[in-house]
Amino acid sequence: MGTAKGRPRVSLRDRARYRFDRTLARSTGTLMGWLVITCLAVVLPVSTLLVWTDPGSPPSLSGRLTAAWRTSAETLRLGAADGTPLRLALSALLGLVALLCVSTLVGVITTGLAERMTELSRGRSTVLEHGHVVVLGWSDQVATVVSELVAAQAPHRPRAIVLLADQDKAEMERVLAARVPPAARARIICRSGPAGDPDVLALVSPRTAGTVLVLPSAEPAADAEVLRILLALRAVLGEGADGPPVLAAVRDDRYRAPARLAAGPHGTVLETDTVTARLIARCVGQSGLSHVLRDLLDFAGDEFHLADADTFANRSFGAALLSHPNSCVVGLLTPEGRTLLNPPAGTVVLPGSRLIVLARDDGSTRTDDCRHLVDRSVIVSAPSAQVGPARLLLLGWNRRAPLVVGQLLRTAVAGSVLDVVTDSAVPGPREPEREGVTPTGPYVRFRSAALSRPETLLGLDIGPYDGLVVLGPDRGDGPHRPDDWTLVTLLSLRLLAERTGHEVRVVTELTDDRNRLLAPVGTGSDVIVSGKLTGLLMAQIAHNRHLVPVFDELFSADGATVCLRPASAYIRPGAEASFATVVAAARDRGECAIGYRRCDVPAGLADQGIRLNPPKDERRVWSAGDHVVVVADPGTAKVPPVLPGRADTTAPDAIGAQRRDNQPVD
Repeated sequence: MGTAKGRPRVSLRDRARYRFDRTLARSTGTLMGWLVITCLAVVLPVSTLLVWTDPGSPPSLSGRLTAAWRTSAETLRLGAADGTPLRLALSALLGLVALLCVSTLVGVITTGLAERMTELSRGRSTVLEHGHVVVLGWSDQVATVVSELVAAQAPHRPRAIVLLADQDKAEMERVLAARVPPAARARIICRSGPAGDPDVLALVSPRTAGTVLVLPSAEPAADAEVLRILLALRAVLGEGADGPPVLAAVRDDRYRAPARLAAGPHGTVLETDTVTARLIARCVGQSGLSHVLRDLLDFAGDEFHLADADTFANRSFGAALLSHPNSCVVGLLTPEGRTLLNPPAGTVVLPGSRLIVLARDDGSTRTDDCRHLVDRSVIVSAPSAQVGPARLLLLGWNRRAPLVVGQLLRTAVAGSVLDVVTDSAVPGPREPEREGVTPTGPYVRFRSAALSRPETLLGLDIGPYDGLVVLGPDRGDGPHRPDDWTLVTLLSLRLLAERTGHEVRVVTELTDDRNRLLAPVGTGSDVIVSGKLTGLLMAQIAHNRHLVPVFDELFSADGATVCLRPASAYIRPGAEASFATVVAAARDRGECAIGYRRCDVPAGLADQGIRLNPPKDERRVWSAGDHVVVVADPGTAKVPPVLPGRADTTAPDAIGAQRRDNQPVD
């Protein structure tokens, strides 16, 4: 119903509630007044009822009123004085003042604790550590770097690992909790804020840190942000200060020189895209190389260490190769600090030098003469089969693709062809095809095709190709993650191989290590997780600063590198021989053998049949399909390096058997 004027009738309850809300909204004093009135309205009647129902209460009315007042005052903490009304008023006033002071103190303490807890949850408090590892920035490599640093510190007293990134602290802790062993999380400290701000950077105490790592993010402007962080680090440390060693990573070669300048004299800068491109190019011709590099760089097995060389002073480097029964010697560190990786066997070991060895840990290396384990009768002395031109197919395009193409052409045999098929516009010039003309050097041809359509991939003719390279798109080029396109492409290639019966080795680049097990590739193919290998390399350098020149040469374009060679080039197929015999055969070829890969690998085996640093007295029957892992100089190695090709018709039967088994010919 409504009034005569059409306005709805408002109930008394609604009017009272409205007036009460308006009264509470006026001020804090009004709210306190209502609280006092509400308390008195409840406490006074209840106290009076308690006194009147108590058999032991005073019989007189004044006595009962006094008892009711005393009960109410004690309940409200207003004091318990009695007597004249003035005394009662003063007692109530004193109780109210005490209640106000206590309430204010509790409120101040509660507010301060809440603000402090909020500040701690945001990760904005100062870290008071000494000798800790500081990791600046957040990227795909952060979980790998932190996990490997934790693994490297496992035998020793762990140092704190402090992360600073412009991410939510709770989210960082959640990601690390899922990918870092639980026992090590107590020494991982996360701080939130832009690392390029000197005031925020000072929170992680870089002056007292043992090592500082700067990681590039996945954003397009990641390299510029790395430079900003390095400059902020210089501002915090001060000009000319003897600060901690700095290790940074950039993606673009144009930023490497400025980053090295900003990192200072104790800084090391990695160029991740170039390193990834070199690894992809090397894996094209060497099946299983990605597994070898992953085993070399993680801290779960054997790593590079320095060992004393006093026993071999004034002797040849070749003598040291067969004098370590449980480690593999790969180089020298001269007294002047110069690193010689895979030097000639006749190189004299000067007093004060140190050996670069592959061993379980620093203290496990021991010396003993192993020459009696060498069986010269099974060593192959004939030259290896020559490798002819190869044909490769590259599918996809990203920012690393030009570097991959350059590395493939750099290591290709004359007459080799690289076909590039992209899903967008042709990224480079077309090579004119002239019938009847054989190219004198390796060359590349570009094509455009709708690779996102499965029918395009299923229509490819992969028969003429010796190998395939699959590169996913850059992050941000589409609505999906880069690995999604790569996995779909690999599935299509797998289906194509089943339809045609022609298996082609595939080298695939992924961005997330969790997708590596999902990649549908054959046993002879390689999956390279660029962020994983970069993170492993950074963790190794951060833990072993003295081995920076070793890793720099291993991943350079012209220095000594890790290679997979056919075992038939060292040991007669079918013969039983010790690993010391393999080391001696590799020494004769100017190489350092550090392990092998079996060909009889069961499907799904985690280590892919790779065994690094086996004991020198380990004996096995070597088959034609086995491979030897060596550290060699690609420019002087007697076995043809890197890019696979079609073997000449004069190749031995063992080489032909490798081709039938879809193994590469090196």
